[in-house]
Amino acid sequence: MKMFMDVLIAALWGAAGAVSLVIGAWLAVHRRPPERRVGLVMGFGSGALIAAVAYELVPHDGEPSAWAFLALAAGALVFFFVDRAVAATSDGSGDRSIVIGALLDGIPESLVLGMGVAAGGHVSVAFLAAVFLSNMPESLGATSGMLASGQTPRRAYRTWWAIVAVAAVSAMAGYGVLHVLPGADGRYVEGFAAGSVLAMLATSMVPEAYRRGGRATGLLTALGFAVAGALSAFE
Repeated sequence: MKMFMDVLIAALWGAAGAVSLVIGAWLAVHRRPPERRVGLVMGFGSGALIAAVAYELVPHDGEPSAWAFLALAAGALVFFFVDRAVAATSDGSGDRSIVIGALLDGIPESLVLGMGVAAGGHVSVAFLAAVFLSNMPESLGATSGMLASGQTPRRAYRTWWAIVAVAAVSAMAGYGVLHVLPGADGRYVEGFAAGSVLAMLATSMVPEAYRRGGRATGLLTALGFAVAGALSAFE
């Protein structure tokens, strides 16, 4: 019974980090914020994600692990090839890349959360907050683009709820991996997440944020980094 409850808790943590995707979509559908405001929010989220990569995903305790950085490269490569494959059958929009990035970085992020529950119930508040803060502008920007291209709100919601479900299942899988293999090294999972996040940021989210928000986007990106970094420092 305890194990079932722990698995359920892991799933809830995974969903908690991803549910802000749906909140961002709701804001895009019902509030329809101006293009510039969307860009500024995306800039803030980009900074939060960069801080998550720097302080939570890239290994910095003890000796650097070459394998962890190879996992980072693998995450970037997977994002690149999946993004390119999807681009060949779609309009090649940045919104599509953001959705792919949310999925590809959401899976390993949720694995990390689930592994934290299995390792003794510890979930990094800073990491969870950075994921939550960055997911909202991701979906806000992407959903705004979806609506502008003629897609229905229902389809946008369906996309984000599907990613929330994947995140919950991934957190359960992370719990299961560490429960079956107590010595499993989560650094490789974190490295993979870091690679996919960085590739997505450089490919779509940062350029889209600047295009929509203008020069002030750089300031909001730095502020997003500062907020997420402070959460890491206080943990």
